[in-house]
Amino acid sequence: MDTLILLTLSVMPALTIVAGLKDITSMTIPNWISAALVIGFFPAALAVGLSPMTILSHVGVGIAALIVAMVMFALRVFGGGDAKLMAATCLWMGLAGTGPFVLWTAVIGGVFGLALILTRQHAQPLVAGAPAWFGTLMTPKGDIPYGVAIAAGALMAYPTSPLIQAFLAR
Repeated sequence: MDTLILLTLSVMPALTIVAGLKDITSMTIPNWISAALVIGFFPAALAVGLSPMTILSHVGVGIAALIVAMVMFALRVFGGGDAKLMAATCLWMGLAGTGPFVLWTAVIGGVFGLALILTRQHAQPLVAGAPAWFGTLMTPKGDIPYGVAIAAGALMAYPTSPLIQAFLAR
């Protein structure tokens, strides 16, 4: 039984890693990843025994995160895929995990963004002969694939989520 629970709990880290890799290589996060995160939350929540009220609070956090992320998208701070990934990940994090998740994402995003900007200033000689996605990533003043920071923040904060805490308390 624990194997099945661990399998359901692994959905979030696996899909956020895929989202981060997809974002860094294509500057897009496919909708199916966010949809699979939303769908995958419910079996995981039931498997670890979260109460209906706790599940409902997770849904509320996810909806609130979606609203905030939509505003950030409208202000052109986030891409659409980033907004959906952020909201779907907050669904998994719930109230207890969302604070650490947002903090980790902001810190990692800042460090990653700064490193990418600095690297872009000196990477043009390396772009020749590199895969096309690398050339796009190294474009001076290009977009920053924030899905990488969201994925890393999710992985760092996941142990604080009620899902993992419920599993560990068993």
